[in-house]
Amino acid sequence: MDLRALRYFVAAADAGSLNAASAAISIAQPAITRQIRQLEQDLGVELLLRTSRGVHLTPAGVTLYTAAQRMLAEADRVRKQLEAPRSPSQSRAALGASPTLARIIVPGVFDTCRRILPGMHLSVREAFTPALLDWLVKGIIDIAVITKTDNAPGMPVTLQPLLGEPFVLVTQKSREIRPVIQAADLRRIPLLMTTLHRGIVEPQLAPLGITLNIPVEMDSVDSIRELVVHGHWSTLMPISVFKPLESGSKITLSEISGVQLNRQLLIATRIRRNQDPSVSMLKDLILEESTRLSRLGMFSLGSPPRTRY
Repeated sequence: MDLRALRYFVAAADAGSLNAASAAISIAQPAITRQIRQLEQDLGVELLLRTSRGVHLTPAGVTLYTAAQRMLAEADRVRKQLEAPRSPSQSRAALGASPTLARIIVPGVFDTCRRILPGMHLSVREAFTPALLDWLVKGIIDIAVITKTDNAPGMPVTLQPLLGEPFVLVTQKSREIRPVIQAADLRRIPLLMTTLHRGIVEPQLAPLGITLNIPVEMDSVDSIRELVVHGHWSTLMPISVFKPLESGSKITLSEISGVQLNRQLLIATRIRRNQDPSVSMLKDLILEESTRLSRLGMFSLGSPPRTRY
């Protein structure tokens, strides 16, 4: 099988259309179509179902897609080994993260990167998911940790699930809110929320007929944190935003009963013909750091596990 044809096939499957794949890998759409059709003829099966809305994998296409990813990854690994003597000593990678995740994930990723990849120049940019996706497509950043969104389909990006994280009610301890409250109780609590978090939570509450009391939307996580910790406001926020402040502070993190309020975190990378090894290494560091933080209980209710020495 021709590796070029496999790359075009995988790009089309990831992008969801031949035109989007063409834009993503900078190859003319007729050339992509020709290579994929030749691949189908060589294998004697239909790989892509073509519709007016784009392309979808057939059962045979799903089988080849999984195998093609392994073959292309191995081919890239060998190519990197062969090119290693000619590779520059310095590499660059730009990471984007949302305001709620940057202060949690970035420090560990940065420290590990400096320790095991001293030649890499790592830059970090912070924004909400829509801006991060826009930067990713434009090439301003190479990889981003984002919240699951309906805006990604059709964009030349690949999304990899990272972890799920619950929302909690955060209040002053003086208000004596219970550690577990019913979802219906949210109606009576004035909340500060970001536009993005409101857009995640409200659709999950809508089937229960619950409308939140949000007198102010504030797209500044730091400002909301300060107003909740040092003022008299409350918020619904992913648990990791306030988990480091829970012990010994004046706040209570309350679980919401009767509904699963959560967000799905993803790693987003741009679809490119030749993946930069720096981006692959950075992705591995993000996965390792998120796993470490999960073991510490950063993204879950309950106390972190004790570490034995």
